[in-house]
Amino acid sequence: MNIKILELFVHLCDSKNFSKTAAAMHMSPSALSRQIQKFEDEIGQYLFIRDNRRVEVTPTGLRLLPVALKIISEWQQFQAELHESNQTLKGEIRLFCSVTASYSHLPELLADFRSQHPFIEFKLLTGDPAQAIDKVLNNEADLAISALPEQLPNRIVFESISEIPLSVIAPVGVSSFEQALRAEPIDWSTIPFIVPESGTARERANTWFKEMEIKPNIYAQSAGHEAIVSMVALGYGIGIAPDVVINNSPAREKVQRLPESQLIPPFQLGVCCRQSQLEQPLVKALWQVVTAKRSIVT
Repeated sequence: MNIKILELFVHLCDSKNFSKTAAAMHMSPSALSRQIQKFEDEIGQYLFIRDNRRVEVTPTGLRLLPVALKIISEWQQFQAELHESNQTLKGEIRLFCSVTASYSHLPELLADFRSQHPFIEFKLLTGDPAQAIDKVLNNEADLAISALPEQLPNRIVFESISEIPLSVIAPVGVSSFEQALRAEPIDWSTIPFIVPESGTARERANTWFKEMEIKPNIYAQSAGHEAIVSMVALGYGIGIAPDVVINNSPAREKVQRLPESQLIPPFQLGVCCRQSQLEQPLVKALWQVVTAKRSIVT
């Protein structure tokens, strides 16, 4: 038995998908299957029930999981203690965030960290913020800048760094629905909406629709918030987007916030990672900087 096979086992218990675990661990599904089968032979018990459609953890696997997590944690702690005398941390941290967050929040977040740990490199991954927590859960990123969802997965820890308001925005100038916006009351069902495809911002938008008793005419759904501002500026519809995205958009002068924006509650933006990652030296070092900044703000 070695630490690597335990890490494969723990990840597969989380993902319940050989392809996802194989990709996250940089190996082929067939190689992963051989490693798990070898592990099962060593134990003398099946750890997973698998067929063409699903993977389930056996009772033996469920009993082994907390043991494996403890061994991995203690091994990582042992490695950290071995290097404790050497204060120079080196290595790479994979960090996922949206394009907007990469210049609105990331520079300030990392400024102190870079001065304390100049030899730690970052692999920055950008994309749809709604995918941030999944990226961390699937081990595609060590940490992520993410909105706090209504239900945070048990394996994820979250540290808030900012409160982000959202706004309902319309194009400045002439549009096909300009007259509809001037009506009293506004018949919102006649106006096209451009909304986030998923994530916390979409949850806020759906809540606003419900409170306003609107059956929205969804013209488009965007995987990224930046595109919403651009499409609104071009006159395709009304959008709902985070203020930080609107303020940093090149098209910000071509959109206007509507008074109804005040009815949408803000959301918490923060840094998240898997609970099990907090004892890894590089992640732990960054997490300490994040929590220190939070304590200063509060």
